[in-house]
Amino acid sequence: MQNGSPQTMTDIHHISIPDGKKVYFSSDNHLGAPTREASLPREKKFVAWLDHIKKDAAAIFLLGDLFDFWFEYKSVVPKGFTRTLGKLAEISDSGIPIFYFVGNHDLWMNGYFEEELGIPVYHEPKEIILGDSHFLIGHGDGLGPGDKGYKRMKKIFTNPLSKWLYRWLHPDWGVRLAQYFSVKNKLISGDEDIKFLGEENEWLVQYCKDKLKEKHRDYFVFGHRHLPMEIELGNNSRYVNLGDWITYFTYAAFDGKKLDLKEFS
Repeated sequence: MQNGSPQTMTDIHHISIPDGKKVYFSSDNHLGAPTREASLPREKKFVAWLDHIKKDAAAIFLLGDLFDFWFEYKSVVPKGFTRTLGKLAEISDSGIPIFYFVGNHDLWMNGYFEEELGIPVYHEPKEIILGDSHFLIGHGDGLGPGDKGYKRMKKIFTNPLSKWLYRWLHPDWGVRLAQYFSVKNKLISGDEDIKFLGEENEWLVQYCKDKLKEKHRDYFVFGHRHLPMEIELGNNSRYVNLGDWITYFTYAAFDGKKLDLKEFS
């Protein structure tokens, strides 16, 4: 898929990277937390980054938790984030493809990004060839060994009956309740999210190593951990965690030959 060509909504198995272009990756903005006002400077910085990269972007991958809470009612979405949504619409309309992978804070996307912004949304990790390199890309929550409590909770949250029942809450109550529990339980980024646990205890590293037993991938790119990480997995394979836009303001750029983890300032 060349920059400027029509964006397809389903097929992203192979994206070509023209000379002078790059593919960009970002995750974990948690806009709206701890309050909409407090996150506004971070939102403006993210929009500035989007303006910066649109000049040479072949594609943009957003790997989840753009919002601290997102739930789509039948005719209502959470208030705010107009700068971000407007900039994403502008970039998408210009012909630069954007792809969104839901995180654990925005599990409940249901058509709004596709219909309003022309941005396809994915709920599971996906295999993609960028240039000549093989990637496995996703948010990263619930993957690998352990974390069984969260995996059970995720099944409840994504159950169609659970979502149907939640929609019966008035949006003013539903959004407020979700935002309260999100901040109350420090789901943005607790102290444990900014400490490297050691390669043997990083469950996404273990997940990547298990996937390598199936077949080779050049890069595994995830978010969720809020900690910028680059770990060599052996046999010319690398795991990259994107960090976040709360503490680190980090992102990754791939020019077809090399994937670099960078800080935006």
